[in-house]
Amino acid sequence: MAKLGKDFIAIRDLPKAHLNYLLSQAKHFKTFFSRPNKQSPALRGKTIANIFFEPSTRTRSAFEMAGKMLGAGIMNLQMSATSINKGETIIDTVKNLHALGVDVLVVRHHIAGVPKMIADHIPIPVCNAGDGYNEHPTQGLLDIFTMLEHCKSLKDKHVTIVGDIKHSRVARSNIYGLTMLGAKVTVCGPPSLIPMGIESLGVKIETNLKKAITKADFINVLRIQIERQQSGHFPSLREYNEVFGITSHSLAYAPPHTIVMHPGPINRGVELSSEVIDSDRNVILDQVTNGIAVRMAVLFYLLTGAEA
Repeated sequence: MAKLGKDFIAIRDLPKAHLNYLLSQAKHFKTFFSRPNKQSPALRGKTIANIFFEPSTRTRSAFEMAGKMLGAGIMNLQMSATSINKGETIIDTVKNLHALGVDVLVVRHHIAGVPKMIADHIPIPVCNAGDGYNEHPTQGLLDIFTMLEHCKSLKDKHVTIVGDIKHSRVARSNIYGLTMLGAKVTVCGPPSLIPMGIESLGVKIETNLKKAITKADFINVLRIQIERQQSGHFPSLREYNEVFGITSHSLAYAPPHTIVMHPGPINRGVELSSEVIDSDRNVILDQVTNGIAVRMAVLFYLLTGAEA
């Protein structure tokens, strides 16, 4: 049995056995939600520091809930109020946190590679909570975990990822994990939002939404980053919705069993219509709940020296 690594930076570098271990642990921790007392003493005495250099509600809150449910102490750092704004480097800041007795750092940064850089400079575990256009590994895990609640295996299942593939760290983590588990992945979106060479990751490219979802077991819809709309990647949000939006009309081209997913936050009327959001065809709120279970599994993985 191989030891799990010190850090959790990317699904891309995760052995399949370790991916399956995390998914099985998440299934175990999901049972906590049906208990009268949802807290475990598993990480009692440990301290988790959430260091977020960009805004986040779901991810930070899920890590905070996960840590508390495992009995750990939580530090949420507001980076605009830290010594970094006085000229201190990120590395010096995290070394000081280590000296304070923090046991694990959860890091989110708008620049790809920062969590890995931090992990290379401190002896305590680092968890990547999203870095630039690189990866968002815990989101990828929770998406995969949610899919597996609806099927025993993802081998040969069809998963279509729709939206801004080019700028999406969520898409990359999903692709690495899904292909590792044998799923057939199609990416779909405006040609300007499909990165060159992505087919080398083992995915199919389709710019026609109706064709992309014809065989889909799952449609994972990415947020259109409205702040990038000024870059002119597509004519307008209205036209994006007409061509790539998941609506009751477009969903008619998918099989009746197709499940719709979205990592949030959702732009109603852009990526998804209100009719689809409020229907039973989606598992968006299940993804939110599963995000806590998955992050419990990851924190337990990092702090207990578990083996897979």
